[in-house]
Amino acid sequence: MTFDYSLTFACFNSVEYTRACVESMVKVGTPLERLVVVDNGSTDDTRNYLATLALGGRIYNKDNLACGVAWNQGILHQQAEWTVVMNNDLIVSPQWVENLIQTAISNNLKVISPARIDGPLDYDFDTFASDSSTKMGNVLRLNTQHAVCVCLHKSVFLDVGFFRATPRLLGFEDTIFFNDLKLAGVQRAISGSVWLHHFGSVTQKEMKKKMGKSEKE
Repeated sequence: MTFDYSLTFACFNSVEYTRACVESMVKVGTPLERLVVVDNGSTDDTRNYLATLALGGRIYNKDNLACGVAWNQGILHQQAEWTVVMNNDLIVSPQWVENLIQTAISNNLKVISPARIDGPLDYDFDTFASDSSTKMGNVLRLNTQHAVCVCLHKSVFLDVGFFRATPRLLGFEDTIFFNDLKLAGVQRAISGSVWLHHFGSVTQKEMKKKMGKSEKE
């Protein structure tokens, strides 16, 4: 089954993680024309790398506008029935988007996140993801989600709104948005049908470093 979806992530420096993420998408056949990348003023080789890709969109911000603004830009650039908002420090698995959306539809969910492993990629992720998806394909952790990767139906933006576009929040945009989902009674879950590897909030750390803030601020 073909689904109408788009993908977006924000990035700020750390081009090696962005490259690894994109290469993992290419490896499993995720179409890059569905991906919109929002760069928040990178000073490394990020923009040169993005220029080599056949993306669905590139948005280059002059300043670091943080994730809330960037996510909204990506969502609106290529509007679709389903939008995946994700980090740039991820490794994806085969049929990850399709399985997420199908699980959401089958369970009447408007918001769904994949299961994930965090930390160094020091194991056989491909085998782990395949085995875990088989064993936990029917498992749902209801009434929760995470911003590392979240798939959202377009009705969510119409009924609840978008991410808080306040650069100084530096990472609380997702918390506020998810609280709004909870208050609105939006059905959501984390699914064991899809697994990703997450290296660990690389973009947030880089933004705080640039602003002279500690990771705890």
